[in-house]
Amino acid sequence: MLLQLRLRGKILDPASPASAALVGSGHASTRGQHLILSPAGRAVAETEFRFDLDDPAGFHGATRAAYEQFLPRNVEVIRVCNDWQVRAGGAPNDHRDAAYDWGLIDRLATIDDRIGPVIRRLGKAVAHFDGYRPRLRSARTRVEDGDREWFTSPRIDSYHTVWMELHEHLLVALGLERSAESAETS
Repeated sequence: MLLQLRLRGKILDPASPASAALVGSGHASTRGQHLILSPAGRAVAETEFRFDLDDPAGFHGATRAAYEQFLPRNVEVIRVCNDWQVRAGGAPNDHRDAAYDWGLIDRLATIDDRIGPVIRRLGKAVAHFDGYRPRLRSARTRVEDGDREWFTSPRIDSYHTVWMELHEHLLVALGLERSAESAETS
């Protein structure tokens, strides 16, 4: 549960026994109906879920290889999600132009088709990552079936939500900071 809290930032249901244990250890606190990560919890998660460079199972190498293939697709996902929400000129996308929206859904499908094998291989090599491919696929399918909320809504496991969680998980596993990415992708 600590990993999920680290990746998502907050979790609903602070009354569960697992949540109570995190609060009791000082790794989390409650805010309203949410459990949030404490600075101490973040520090523990940063070390507990990081793969050592020389790990005997090869998790770091497999994760690093996937991450390097992930980064260019990340730029594309950010663009397509932005275009889904805001049209050229800064006007909000009201989703009344079906041709425009389908063009974006097609772009998302192309990105997903290219990254799918990478995420699937990573999930087979490192069990921590095995749930991402089916979750992304499920969100994509829902968008293609007409449930447009599954493209970017932060309230559900939308494509964007799962993608950002995967991104954060890659960073944690590799011991990287988001601020270092701009230097790596330049």
